Amino acid sequence: MFESCFERVEAFKKKFPLTVCWRIKKHSEIIEKHLNPNEQLLFAFAAQLNEGKWHLFDTAIIALTSERIIIGHKGLIYGYNFITVTPDMYNDLTIKAGLIWGTIIIDTVKEKITLSNIDKNALPEIETYITTFMEEAKKQYARREKKGK
Repeated sequence: MFESCFERVEAFKKKFPLTVCWRIKKHSEIIEKHLNPNEQLLFAFAAQLNEGKWHLFDTAIIALTSERIIIGHKGLIYGYNFITVTPDMYNDLTIKAGLIWGTIIIDTVKEKITLSNIDKNALPEIETYITTFMEEAKKQYARREKKGK
């Protein structure tokens, strides 16, 4: 169905057009660069990697893979930022819906990652993908820990 991260984000943007995002192809390249050899891309979307709804130029691509959540942001001129959240580091997810846009806060053991300016109609879909994956991954992790003892 989808072959690249960019195609997934492009489809997300068409489905939820009020999401604010720029240069999604360049940001998607960061995600694809950091995928592990056997890692599968399950879901991807775009958002602003910041807390302010009026800060519109910090687009990042957020991808849910078979192993983790990864976030990539390509710098305007050079460099990039890359964040990874593995299931053992994930705490919970907060959703805030406004009149037009919504915000997602991914709470990890070390930090809170704020993703803003997302079409509010996309929030339930994003929440379902992330929560379902993390619940299952934590169950598998607990089973492995139990076997190891």
